[in-house]
Amino acid sequence: MEQGWADGDGDAFASVFSQDVDFVTVRGEELFGRRAVALGHGQLFAGPYRDTKLTAEISLIRPLADGISLVHVTSSIAPAGITTHAQAVVVQREGAWEIAAFHNMIPKGK
Repeated sequence: MEQGWADGDGDAFASVFSQDVDFVTVRGEELFGRRAVALGHGQLFAGPYRDTKLTAEISLIRPLADGISLVHVTSSIAPAGITTHAQAVVVQREGAWEIAAFHNMIPKGK
């Protein structure tokens, strides 16, 4: 995800998400499917987030069941000075982990 962002590559950014991901943006928009995430982020990378860097820090991993975990991530976008918080449900499919649901937001006062 970080490398895809740094490269400005929507497809690479979205590659960590499942094909049928439910993704909520920081603006509350709902994106359904990896392709929608790739297209939306491709537009961001071509516009307001061109030449920015995403740094993500995992603060919580809580296993919910075999092959399913809840994950909290805080991300910083430089030099934009934006901090986001995300809650994700990650699932293991065919031996690989992918994000099946993702809700992203900008905390109040950030």
